[in-house]
Amino acid sequence: MKKSNSIKIILLLIGLSVVSYSQSAGSNGLSFLKIGSGARNIALGDNGAVFANDVSAIFYNPAQLKVGNPEIIFTHNAWIQDAATELLGVKFSLFKLPIGVGINSTSIKEIEVRTKPGPVETTFNTHYFFASLSTAFSLVDNLSTGITVKYLYEDIFYDHAEGFGFDFGLHYKSSIENLFVSAVVKNIGSMNQLQKEATKLPAEIRVGPIYQYDLPEYNISVQAGGEFQKYLAQSDSHINFGTEIMYNKMFALRLGYQTNYESKSISGGLGLYWNHFSFDYAMTPFSYGLGQAQTISIKYTF
Repeated sequence: MKKSNSIKIILLLIGLSVVSYSQSAGSNGLSFLKIGSGARNIALGDNGAVFANDVSAIFYNPAQLKVGNPEIIFTHNAWIQDAATELLGVKFSLFKLPIGVGINSTSIKEIEVRTKPGPVETTFNTHYFFASLSTAFSLVDNLSTGITVKYLYEDIFYDHAEGFGFDFGLHYKSSIENLFVSAVVKNIGSMNQLQKEATKLPAEIRVGPIYQYDLPEYNISVQAGGEFQKYLAQSDSHINFGTEIMYNKMFALRLGYQTNYESKSISGGLGLYWNHFSFDYAMTPFSYGLGQAQTISIKYTF
């Protein structure tokens, strides 16, 4: 691909972010879709749209799915305010296409109910769920696209609702060695009514680059990336940064930073690779006495 075409594609991916500024401010629900997926991505500042180059791409940017060895990942995310998420992702190849299947089950237990001042009258649990199917394919040289289809379910107190969401992604390998650019539009869709009103999906757009630099004399590989993130129904935007230093393809140290959040900014974590297994841990501290979120992922590559 010619260098001029490479520049045009990069500008196209970055230009997708401008669309988000034309959206009016508002609110949305299904906040469990905003919680990061996979300990590695969360430790890197929730930068999955650019960093997720394995099975976890099904939760961030399906364009990064690649034909190759099957992978399976399980994630336990102990979030704040008694919210907990279990994630399962599977990637395999079918008809020379990468296929990804994802499951997200998020719950918040023992929510207190009061209709007047005084003791708790009762408690209830909420449950959120989605099942997804993803694939990717090449558009032109060095440019791939992907799509994810999600079935969504929410159960709050006595009410429940269902719906569908879609993610559309692009991933581009630039003419500059080890430089990649990714973009994704996530959670485009709708839910049916929950009691009297349908919950609005937290549609968002992400776009950003990632660069890898190797130091073979020290057995070290460094990756650094950033994303511009915008929820389409909200007026604020975020810039997420992440850096990963890997030694001898066995041990990884990660650090992330997110802007324009009131209660969080820094995240970090570790990764350990052994045979076909990878073990990842992430920690995200919150201010205002909210505590900290901790995430553990285990991945197996066949």
